[in-house]
Amino acid sequence: MTKIEIVEALAEKTGMQKKDAESVLETLVNTIQESLKNGHKVNLAGLGTFVVVEKKSRVARNPKTGETVQVEAKKAPKFKPGKQLKELLSGLTPTA
Repeated sequence: MTKIEIVEALAEKTGMQKKDAESVLETLVNTIQESLKNGHKVNLAGLGTFVVVEKKSRVARNPKTGETVQVEAKKAPKFKPGKQLKELLSGLTPTA
């Protein structure tokens, strides 16, 4: 599902104008990004939790040349699905 499809679904389900629905979605995304940037976790009941994890520096290998490369430590976003989402998806059959 794309951002445009989410905006259309939000507008349809709430009766909002598409521009208002897009504004709400943009505000939500920006708020989540700011919270993660500031080191906070974001917990959305029924969906899951967004957190920032620290990845340690490591030595990797370039598969094309076989050369070793030092990968710097970094922070990365992580999403942990909530119980309700897991239960919802557990009954689905995988598609290829």
